Amino acid sequence: MKKLFAIIFIAFFCLPVYGAKKNPAFDGMGYVGTLPDLTRQYQPTEPKSTKPVIEQVENFHSSDQVKPIPRDNPAFVNIILKQDKTTRYVNDINEFIPMLEKIYDSIEDGENVQLFNAKVYFFNKNADYLRDKYVEKPEGEYISFKKLMELSTHAKSIALLRSEAQKYNPYLAYSGAGYIYDPDNINQQLEYLKKEVEQAILLLRDAN
Repeated sequence: MKKLFAIIFIAFFCLPVYGAKKNPAFDGMGYVGTLPDLTRQYQPTEPKSTKPVIEQVENFHSSDQVKPIPRDNPAFVNIILKQDKTTRYVNDINEFIPMLEKIYDSIEDGENVQLFNAKVYFFNKNADYLRDKYVEKPEGEYISFKKLMELSTHAKSIALLRSEAQKYNPYLAYSGAGYIYDPDNINQQLEYLKKEVEQAILLLRDAN
Protein backbone atom coordinates (compact mmCIF):
# COMPACT_ATOMS: atom_id res chain seq x y z
CA MET A 1 0.00 0.00 0.00
CA LYS A 2 2.81 2.35 0.94
CA LYS A 3 4.56 1.59 -2.36
CA LEU A 4 1.47 2.45 -4.37
CA PHE A 5 1.11 5.74 -2.52
CA ALA A 6 4.69 6.66 -3.28
CA ILE A 7 4.25 6.01 -7.00
CA ILE A 8 1.14 8.21 -7.16
CA PHE A 9 2.94 10.99 -5.27
CA ILE A 10 5.88 10.98 -7.70
CA ALA A 11 3.63 10.93 -10.72
CA PHE A 12 1.62 13.86 -9.41
CA PHE A 13 4.64 16.15 -9.14
CA CYS A 14 6.39 15.03 -12.32
CA LEU A 15 3.49 15.29 -14.80
CA PRO A 16 3.37 19.14 -14.86
CA VAL A 17 7.07 19.28 -15.68
CA TYR A 18 6.88 16.96 -18.65
CA GLY A 19 3.61 18.47 -19.85
CA ALA A 20 4.67 22.11 -19.67
CA LYS A 21 5.01 24.04 -22.89
CA LYS A 22 8.35 25.47 -23.89
CA ASN A 23 8.59 29.28 -23.41
CA PRO A 24 9.34 30.79 -26.81
CA ALA A 25 11.17 33.72 -25.17
CA PHE A 26 14.12 31.46 -24.37
CA ASP A 27 15.85 29.54 -27.15
CA GLY A 28 18.97 28.54 -25.31
CA MET A 29 20.84 31.64 -26.60
CA GLY A 30 19.29 34.09 -24.16
CA TYR A 31 16.14 36.15 -24.05
CA VAL A 32 14.68 36.92 -27.52
CA GLY A 33 11.36 38.37 -26.57
CA THR A 34 10.06 41.89 -27.07
CA LEU A 35 11.16 44.49 -24.53
CA PRO A 36 8.64 47.04 -23.27
CA ASP A 37 8.63 50.51 -24.90
CA LEU A 38 10.26 52.63 -22.23
CA THR A 39 10.00 55.86 -24.29
CA ARG A 40 6.28 56.05 -23.53
CA GLN A 41 7.09 56.80 -19.91
CA TYR A 42 10.24 58.95 -20.57
CA GLN A 43 9.84 62.64 -21.15
CA PRO A 44 13.08 64.41 -22.20
CA THR A 45 13.97 67.49 -20.22
CA GLU A 46 14.39 70.57 -22.42
CA PRO A 47 17.17 72.95 -21.36
CA LYS A 48 15.86 76.16 -19.97
CA SER A 49 17.02 79.27 -21.82
CA THR A 50 18.72 81.85 -19.64
CA LYS A 51 18.61 85.57 -20.18
CA PRO A 52 21.27 88.06 -19.12
CA VAL A 53 20.42 89.93 -16.02
CA ILE A 54 20.14 93.50 -17.27
CA GLU A 55 18.22 96.15 -15.50
CA GLN A 56 16.44 98.19 -18.10
CA VAL A 57 16.78 101.90 -17.67
CA GLU A 58 13.80 103.66 -19.05
CA ASN A 59 14.05 107.13 -20.45
CA PHE A 60 17.84 107.10 -20.36
CA HIS A 61 18.08 110.22 -22.44
CA SER A 62 15.60 112.07 -20.32
CA SER A 63 16.62 115.05 -18.24
CA ASP A 64 16.12 112.98 -15.08
CA GLN A 65 18.85 110.50 -16.10
CA VAL A 66 21.45 112.74 -17.80
CA LYS A 67 22.81 115.84 -16.14
CA PRO A 68 23.01 118.92 -18.39
CA ILE A 69 26.45 120.14 -19.48
CA PRO A 70 27.63 122.93 -17.18
CA ARG A 71 28.41 125.35 -19.99
CA ASP A 72 28.26 128.25 -17.54
CA ASN A 73 31.18 126.76 -15.60
CA PRO A 74 34.44 128.34 -16.87
CA ALA A 75 36.52 125.42 -15.62
CA PHE A 76 34.46 122.95 -17.64
CA VAL A 77 34.51 125.09 -20.78
CA ASN A 78 38.25 125.75 -20.62
CA ILE A 79 39.31 122.23 -19.69
CA ILE A 80 36.73 119.90 -21.23
CA LEU A 81 35.25 121.70 -24.22
CA LYS A 82 38.24 123.73 -25.30
CA GLN A 83 40.14 122.08 -28.11
CA ASP A 84 43.46 120.79 -26.88
CA LYS A 85 46.09 122.67 -28.84
CA THR A 86 48.88 121.94 -26.39
CA THR A 87 51.77 119.99 -27.83
CA ARG A 88 55.00 118.75 -26.31
CA TYR A 89 56.88 121.52 -28.08
CA VAL A 90 54.58 124.18 -26.67
CA ASN A 91 55.05 122.75 -23.20
CA ASP A 92 58.81 122.86 -23.69
CA ILE A 93 58.97 126.47 -24.84
CA ASN A 94 56.57 127.55 -22.09
CA GLU A 95 59.28 126.61 -19.61
CA PHE A 96 61.47 129.35 -21.08
CA ILE A 97 59.09 132.15 -20.18
CA PRO A 98 60.01 132.33 -16.47
CA MET A 99 63.72 131.99 -17.37
CA LEU A 100 63.52 134.97 -19.69
CA GLU A 101 61.50 136.98 -17.19
CA LYS A 102 64.28 136.48 -14.62
CA ILE A 103 66.91 137.68 -17.12
CA TYR A 104 64.74 140.70 -17.94
CA ASP A 105 64.36 141.57 -14.25
CA SER A 106 68.08 141.09 -13.71
CA ILE A 107 68.88 143.68 -16.37
CA GLU A 108 66.10 145.98 -15.18
CA ASP A 109 67.29 145.82 -11.58
CA GLY A 110 70.98 146.18 -12.49
CA GLU A 111 72.06 142.95 -10.81
CA ASN A 112 75.75 142.16 -10.57
CA VAL A 113 77.65 140.06 -13.07
CA GLN A 114 77.49 136.84 -11.05
CA LEU A 115 73.69 136.83 -10.66
CA PHE A 116 73.12 137.85 -14.27
CA ASN A 117 75.50 135.22 -15.63
CA ALA A 118 73.96 132.48 -13.48
CA LYS A 119 70.52 133.15 -14.96
CA VAL A 120 71.92 133.33 -18.48
CA TYR A 121 73.81 130.07 -17.95
CA PHE A 122 70.63 128.28 -16.87
CA PHE A 123 68.79 129.64 -19.90
CA ASN A 124 71.59 128.57 -22.25
CA LYS A 125 71.68 125.01 -20.92
CA ASN A 126 67.96 124.63 -21.53
CA ALA A 127 68.30 126.20 -24.99
CA ASP A 128 70.98 123.65 -25.84
CA TYR A 129 68.63 120.85 -24.80
CA LEU A 130 65.83 122.34 -26.91
CA ARG A 131 68.18 122.59 -29.90
CA ASP A 132 69.24 118.95 -29.66
CA LYS A 133 65.63 117.86 -29.31
CA TYR A 134 64.04 119.73 -32.21
CA VAL A 135 66.74 120.91 -34.60
CA GLU A 136 66.16 117.95 -36.95
CA LYS A 137 62.37 118.07 -36.60
CA PRO A 138 59.71 120.36 -38.13
CA GLU A 139 59.68 122.39 -34.91
CA GLY A 140 63.22 123.45 -35.76
CA GLU A 141 61.75 125.75 -38.43
CA TYR A 142 59.35 127.50 -36.06
CA ILE A 143 59.91 131.20 -35.44
CA SER A 144 59.80 130.64 -31.69
CA PHE A 145 62.53 128.01 -31.93
CA LYS A 146 64.83 130.19 -34.03
CA LYS A 147 64.19 133.17 -31.75
CA LEU A 148 65.22 131.20 -28.69
CA MET A 149 68.37 129.97 -30.41
CA GLU A 150 69.38 133.50 -31.45
CA LEU A 151 68.59 134.88 -28.02
CA SER A 152 70.65 132.16 -26.37
CA THR A 153 73.68 133.10 -28.46
CA HIS A 154 73.23 136.81 -27.78
CA ALA A 155 72.74 136.35 -24.04
CA LYS A 156 75.83 134.14 -23.85
CA SER A 157 77.93 136.77 -25.61
CA ILE A 158 76.74 139.50 -23.22
CA ALA A 159 77.44 137.32 -20.21
CA LEU A 160 80.95 136.65 -21.50
CA LEU A 161 81.47 140.35 -22.21
CA ARG A 162 80.52 141.30 -18.66
CA SER A 163 82.80 138.65 -17.22
CA GLU A 164 85.76 139.83 -19.29
CA ALA A 165 85.04 143.46 -18.48
CA GLN A 166 85.04 142.70 -14.78
CA LYS A 167 88.33 140.84 -15.15
CA TYR A 168 90.22 143.23 -17.44
CA ASN A 169 88.80 146.65 -16.54
CA PRO A 170 91.59 147.56 -14.13
CA TYR A 171 94.18 147.03 -16.85
CA LEU A 172 92.49 148.42 -19.98
CA ALA A 173 91.89 151.91 -21.24
CA TYR A 174 88.46 152.49 -22.78
CA SER A 175 89.90 153.32 -26.14
CA GLY A 176 90.74 151.21 -29.13
CA ALA A 177 90.13 147.52 -28.41
CA GLY A 178 89.24 148.33 -24.83
CA TYR A 179 86.15 150.20 -25.92
CA ILE A 180 84.02 147.04 -25.83
CA TYR A 181 84.55 146.86 -22.07
CA ASP A 182 83.41 150.39 -21.51
CA PRO A 183 80.57 150.41 -18.93
CA ASP A 184 78.47 152.59 -21.22
CA ASN A 185 78.90 150.13 -24.05
CA ILE A 186 78.02 147.19 -21.80
CA ASN A 187 74.91 148.95 -20.53
CA GLN A 188 73.90 149.67 -24.12
CA GLN A 189 74.34 145.98 -24.99
CA LEU A 190 72.24 145.02 -21.97
CA GLU A 191 69.43 147.28 -23.17
CA TYR A 192 69.48 145.61 -26.57
CA LEU A 193 69.34 142.23 -24.90
CA LYS A 194 66.46 143.33 -22.66
CA LYS A 195 64.40 144.30 -25.70
CA GLU A 196 65.10 140.96 -27.36
CA VAL A 197 64.11 139.11 -24.19
CA GLU A 198 60.84 141.06 -24.04
CA GLN A 199 60.05 140.24 -27.67
CA ALA A 200 60.83 136.57 -27.10
CA ILE A 201 58.50 136.42 -24.08
CA LEU A 202 55.63 137.88 -26.11
CA LEU A 203 56.35 135.50 -28.96
CA LEU A 204 56.33 132.45 -26.68
CA ARG A 205 53.07 133.52 -25.07
CA ASP A 206 51.44 133.88 -28.47
CA ALA A 207 52.55 130.35 -29.40
CA ASN A 208 50.11 128.86 -26.85
